[in-house]
Amino acid sequence: MTVLSTTTLGGALMHPESVAIIGASDDISKTGARPLAFLRKAGYTGRVYPVNPRRDTVLGEKAWPSISALPETPDHVFVAADTRFVVDAVRECGERGVPVVTVLAGGFAEAGPEGAERQRELLEVAQRYGVRIVGPNSIGVVNPGAGMLLTANAAFGEDDIPVGRTFVASQSGSVIGALMTRAKAVGIGFAGLVSTGSEIDLTLGEICSATIDDPDVDAYCLFLESLDNAESLAEFAQLAHEHGKPVTVYKLGRSDAAAELSVSHTGALAGEDSEASAFFEACGFVRVENFESLVECGAVQRRLADAPRRPATSAPRVGVITSTGGGAAIAVDELEMRGLRVTKPSSATFAAINDAGIAVAESLIVDLTLAGTRHDKVTTVLGILEASQELDLLVFVIGSSARLNPELAASAIEDFAGRDLPVVAWALPDALVTLQRLHRAGVPAFRTVESCAESVAATLRTRSPRPEALTTVPHPAGPTVALDERASADVLSAVGARFPASAVLGPHDDVPEGLPYPVVVKVLSDEIAHKSDVGGVEVGVADAAGVQAARERILHSVARHRPEVGADTVLVQEMVVDVVQEMLVGYRVSETVGPMVVLAAGGVTVELYGDSAAQLAPVDREVALGMIESVRATALSRGYRSAPHGDLDALADLVVAVSRLAQHRPDVVEAEINPAAVLRDGHGVVALDALVTVRTPTPVTKES
Repeated sequence: MTVLSTTTLGGALMHPESVAIIGASDDISKTGARPLAFLRKAGYTGRVYPVNPRRDTVLGEKAWPSISALPETPDHVFVAADTRFVVDAVRECGERGVPVVTVLAGGFAEAGPEGAERQRELLEVAQRYGVRIVGPNSIGVVNPGAGMLLTANAAFGEDDIPVGRTFVASQSGSVIGALMTRAKAVGIGFAGLVSTGSEIDLTLGEICSATIDDPDVDAYCLFLESLDNAESLAEFAQLAHEHGKPVTVYKLGRSDAAAELSVSHTGALAGEDSEASAFFEACGFVRVENFESLVECGAVQRRLADAPRRPATSAPRVGVITSTGGGAAIAVDELEMRGLRVTKPSSATFAAINDAGIAVAESLIVDLTLAGTRHDKVTTVLGILEASQELDLLVFVIGSSARLNPELAASAIEDFAGRDLPVVAWALPDALVTLQRLHRAGVPAFRTVESCAESVAATLRTRSPRPEALTTVPHPAGPTVALDERASADVLSAVGARFPASAVLGPHDDVPEGLPYPVVVKVLSDEIAHKSDVGGVEVGVADAAGVQAARERILHSVARHRPEVGADTVLVQEMVVDVVQEMLVGYRVSETVGPMVVLAAGGVTVELYGDSAAQLAPVDREVALGMIESVRATALSRGYRSAPHGDLDALADLVVAVSRLAQHRPDVVEAEINPAAVLRDGHGVVALDALVTVRTPTPVTKES
């Protein structure tokens, strides 16, 4: 078996000198005819071999009976044949030494037991000969710059497919055509587009990594349906960062309806979409929610990559300039709804503009009105804003001239491209000619204000990858066991969590002397995760007699609700006072993306409000503080309505400590502190309840 180097794989995928099409059809109305027709229409200069044993010619060209009959070994083979013939076709390619095969047909593991057996056989053949497979269920591979349209996607039958510098990888076949046509309308082109299909061999991450050294590619655009191959995507993320090639991603499934929940609140909070967001953030990817943004966001990333670096810790300063006040107001709304505070230029800057003979009223936006169509005046104002160094990015909202007079609307902005102050543009009317002009000049230009605002906000929020959080870890497998609260506290104390003083009372134990009254009494059982649901908690117990009475009531209530448990032990815990607010700090190992740490408002209804933050673990203090800032409930600890300030620094320390389970306790599958009591500033955070689940076999010591 020959193992392909990354360079060889990338060349065979995107820059083949020769291709073959197995199952090439002579009927132009059929899918099998499209690849050959598209290649010829696009002017592909490499050698093309239609393979069809039942015909002498295909679409007027010589047809070959088999791969073995070809005069050379093709670099890339597209299999358009029926599912029944795919395994034999790949076997023949392997025997001939073909490095890459793209498989259009479906009917493999997704089609039941028979399909699963067919997939197993296909993989065995590919591995035996060292053939790399794109698909199955791949609609093809496209390199517009080389005319290499090895695809059955009907959208690529269009004329004048634009060429650009962004590489598209999509787990959905139809999406590559949709992206191409949308991008074409606004003047954006692509360096390559690949439909990755079922990814039984080559994953989306591997395909992107294989193109990382391609000089024609300077950005990536990913459409994902799942994160089943997150490890290879994480490896690509680090390569993309090292090569300075930004990545935009759109992922289906923002609803958590299909998320796997556990007995803890953390399981509900760390659903599928939270996992994806945390993973993308750790990768340094820009995630967008608007499909239009997936086409357009890369231009903003490339433009900001060329601009002077702003401090990562400072809030981004975004200004708005316009020739139409109403359109600018829409842009301000959209930007601020996405968490960006629009920056007003200083009085000195407005004075400089007016001194230059351009009458502009001092306000949140720079409204040029009719001067916005004057090349000289727009150029002057842009220069003044750049010289002020008060902005990190400027959004230019173009009015009706964008449609009527593209040369007036775009010329000054075009001339300003590449300067220290990045400018992006949104045209209020539908003005495709203006957008196309701006894109050709290297100015990010948007058809919708929603895409403009999202692309700007998402890009400005993105940070560098966190390699320590992307390290591959064992995924949870096999049976697990939940620890009781005392054993859970021991696990979390070992990484730095602080718990109240406590004592365990077994069925025959007397109440010990010297308890720090008032105390809390709780049932202690590894089978009861939510104690309050079964009457398993009493607070404010004042003395030994109260402890004894509380123990009896608790055990009676638990026996009534959960008789199968046979609970006979309670935990007596120091009662913590002067609590500013209660938070949840959780940890969970995802089967797809690995360890995560979660922060949310604490309590029994925590998942009801969806106010939480999740990051791949471990995290450092800066990331932890960012999580705290993003959880709205923490406003309570910042003096909301004159309330006392809570110790948010200590909360950040606790988040960091819990995240260290990723490094120090690989057997821990899930952990949760709920509530974590945030005390007054300077007094720390105390974990009042804990739940830890570990893989078995793990020695579990139960207190008695």
